[in-house]
This record gives sequence, structure tokens and C-alpha cells, in this order.
Amino acid sequence: MIKLGLVGEGIAKSQSPDLHERLGASLGLTVRYDLVDSLGIADFDFPSAIQTLRAEGYRGTNVTFPFKEKAAKLADICGEGVQRVGTANTLLFDEQGLRAENTDYTGFISAYRHSFGSQPAGDVLLIGAGGVGRAVACALGELSAHCIHILERDEQRADTLCRDLNAMGIAAKCVSAEQAQHGLPTWQGVVNCTPIGHINHPGCPIDTTRLGAQHWVFDAVYIPAHTELLKAAHHAKAKTLSGVDLFVFQGVDAFRFFTHGHLNAEQITPHVIPLRTHYIEQLVSSSAQRVP
Repeated sequence: MIKLGLVGEGIAKSQSPDLHERLGASLGLTVRYDLVDSLGIADFDFPSAIQTLRAEGYRGTNVTFPFKEKAAKLADICGEGVQRVGTANTLLFDEQGLRAENTDYTGFISAYRHSFGSQPAGDVLLIGAGGVGRAVACALGELSAHCIHILERDEQRADTLCRDLNAMGIAAKCVSAEQAQHGLPTWQGVVNCTPIGHINHPGCPIDTTRLGAQHWVFDAVYIPAHTELLKAAHHAKAKTLSGVDLFVFQGVDAFRFFTHGHLNAEQITPHVIPLRTHYIEQLVSSSAQRVP
């Protein structure tokens, strides 16, 4: 049996256990995937939680909000994605030490290309400069983004990401909410990488009145699949990319790391699109029937 986990806040409704256990079963592997939820736990100790998982024989764990930056700093070995992005969403307990990977980065590239092909990302409004925001911003650099306009309430965090992106050769600027509203009609992409819209953080991260058919819109939130932002984008006839897509593609990339030595990439690849179809039907199509 391969024991895996997810550490984060407010993750009780996460579909990650189902994804990894489902994918494992389809490939003849017994996988157990457990949740370590910090919600409501005073003084939750992230390093101790990771050490406990290792001591209990887990192969590794995924990491989500708000621990992705801490995960990268905790690691002994950082994969290429972590070195580029500076955050981690996957930790592996290797003999050489704690190894960190970032599959949000690779997963977003795969999700975008699956839905939009070779369409350049263009000018993009990025809302949120935290762990997933950094990963998606770096991925946008690989997807021909012209400029990334960063909207983040933590000015220091926004400035740091802006500086890091420009150092990588990815054009980026920090913008205020007013500047974002003014520029939005002439930009192409809108990306939400904040928790706003999640069932635990309801709402919409921006004023959506200026969304139009010229936009493509992505929301990293996937519970619910139809966030307020994506519903507004659909109403404006914009192209949309669901957080369900990122969930599937980053999850599969993490599964590749978790099962290295048990499976090879060629065995996993044929299962990716059927897995995406399953979750689109379960999380997007079914909930669409309830969207007014």
C-alpha cells in the first residue's frame, strides 16, 4: 500500500483522496490518501505534521493553502519547479531527505494547453501572489504572457513576486484594484489564485462588470466548480478554465512523483484524459444544472 496525504486548511471537501485512490486502483495499486486539516486547530505546527506523516510510513504528501511557501523552505531537496517558483505543493519522503516539487506549475501549463491550445496568454490580471499565484505566474511565462498585472492586498508579497518574475524575464507589474478595473477591457486573461470563491471563503475577487468575450478566465478554486467569478465569465461569454482542470493535471503530476519506482509515465498517461472527463462530469457538468 502507498500511503499519501494532504496538509492544508479547510480541506474536508477535497477531492484529492478520490483522485489518487481512483488513479491508483485503475493502475492496480492500493493507495490510501488521508487529510490533515489545520482548520480550527490553534497553533497548528506544520513541520511537526510533516514529520508525523514521515514517521508513520507515508510516501509523501500534497500541501495546499496556506502552507506552500513553508513546504518549500522545509525541504532538503528542491525540484526544478520549486527552484523556479519558490513554493511547493508536493513533498516526498526520500532516503536522501525531504524533497519538494511543484506540480501547480506543470499542471497549469498542461491544463491551459489542453483547453486553449497554442493561444498566447497575452496580458493577464493575476489576483493573488501566494503559493498557487506564484506557480501560475511562472507558468504564464511559458505560455507567452505579454505582461502579468499583479493584484494582491499584501504589497510586500506583490512586490516580491513582481521582482522575481521580471528577473526571470517575465514582464510583470503591480496594480491597484482601480488600475485593474481600468486596464481589464484591454487585457486578455483573468486569473484568480486567491481562496475567494471557495465554500469557506465565499464571494468574488474582483468587480466583473468589465469582463467580455475577449477574455479567458481561470479560477484556481474548484469547490465549488462554478465560482462567482466563473459564472460571471460565462455570462460575459468569456472562455473559461476551471480549477477542476488544474486539480486533475497537478494531481496526476504529483501521482507520478509518488509512484516513481512503482509505475512509469507511459502507464499513467492513458488514464489522464478519462480522469479529467470524470471530474468535469462530477464537479462541473452536474453543478452546472444548478447554476441560474
